[in-house]
Amino acid sequence: MSTTVKSMLKKRVAGTRRSRIYLPSLAEERKLEAQGYRLIAGIDEVGRGALAGPVVAAAVIMPCRMDTPWQNQVRDSKQLTPAKRELLSGNIYKFATAIGTGTVSHEAIDTRGIMAATRLAMKLAIAHLSPSAETLLIDYLLLPEVPLPQKGVVNGDSLCFSIACASIIAKVTRDHLMVELDQVYPGYGLANHKGYGTREHIACLCRLGASPIHRRSFKPLKDIIEK
Repeated sequence: MSTTVKSMLKKRVAGTRRSRIYLPSLAEERKLEAQGYRLIAGIDEVGRGALAGPVVAAAVIMPCRMDTPWQNQVRDSKQLTPAKRELLSGNIYKFATAIGTGTVSHEAIDTRGIMAATRLAMKLAIAHLSPSAETLLIDYLLLPEVPLPQKGVVNGDSLCFSIACASIIAKVTRDHLMVELDQVYPGYGLANHKGYGTREHIACLCRLGASPIHRRSFKPLKDIIEK
């Protein structure tokens, strides 16, 4: 087999891996349930890479045992259409044992940095749970300052049911906020791109300059402001 063909096959396999859609399972929750935990919170955030608006986190405790027709449709929120996210969000709210959300503003992101702001949003979401969580499953991160047993799950929003539910709640919550902010700061298309750095958004920034809710610590904004 020629080097060129091998290279093409490697690229094809890599592309397949990147495009693969994972189905979240309850494997992590079942392990914790076997240890005696019942209030298991999945945690995820959205908006970390956006150029405008807040970062939002959600913490979701689902029943240990449930059998509903919609739960097999749960995915990482990025893999779902807006309509499907809205539908699943309603079902999650209906069946969840507890849901908490945390929102950290663009000012705090610029002051604290995006990772500190993300952790703060997650801690706020956990604090808003009622009943409180006994243990945490977090997408990628750990929160050492939170005095609860916890596990950071790589690709948790794709692989872990509770975290996937949290990703949907966080995404729908933030999307609604960005639609509202579009009414306050028209002309940037916030309702469409939700503050992310799309070509449309960058063009609006170059034409209008930064709005009060843009993250001035982020590089694209710095470059535009300096011009």
